[in-house]
Amino acid sequence: MVFAHDTVEALEAAAFLANSELDPDTLTTFDDLVNFFDTFRYSGPRPLARDLREVREIRSRLRGLFKATRNDAVPLVNEILAEKQALPQVVRHDERDWHIHAASDDRPYAERILVETAMAIIDVIRADEFQRFGRCEMEDCAGVVIDLSRNRSRKYCSVTCTNRASQAAFRARQAEAEELETA
Repeated sequence: MVFAHDTVEALEAAAFLANSELDPDTLTTFDDLVNFFDTFRYSGPRPLARDLREVREIRSRLRGLFKATRNDAVPLVNEILAEKQALPQVVRHDERDWHIHAASDDRPYAERILVETAMAIIDVIRADEFQRFGRCEMEDCAGVVIDLSRNRSRKYCSVTCTNRASQAAFRARQAEAEELETA
């Protein structure tokens, strides 16, 4: 399943935020929030210092969307859209083609993130693609994984976990080779 570019961007941003509350917390400063904004290119004004607290507070709600089953996600999405009085509209801005926004640019940054994520989850629900969400396979990580690859092969939540898994596999192969040499 190929999702629209705005769906992919919203899902990747939400997964990043959901995972940012894990240890170590990677969203603790206003600079962290600005970097997130610049990386994921949300429309509307740049975040303000007061937005940091509100964005930090929605992270567990975002994690809940990724951990839910398809049927359990529906009331969560509907609750967000109703609570934030979302009004979907087709828009085109900057260098992006037509896509959907459901929160106006003047809404608080955390609200825009929640609503855009809810709209993206709607696409996943409708396409029955919830199997694209999972848990990081690193033993000591509780990160959420969003796998939008064609062959559905993504196992880890971040480059950090991917590298740690590769290092562990390398060390295991080395230990096995040393064991064979001494046998």
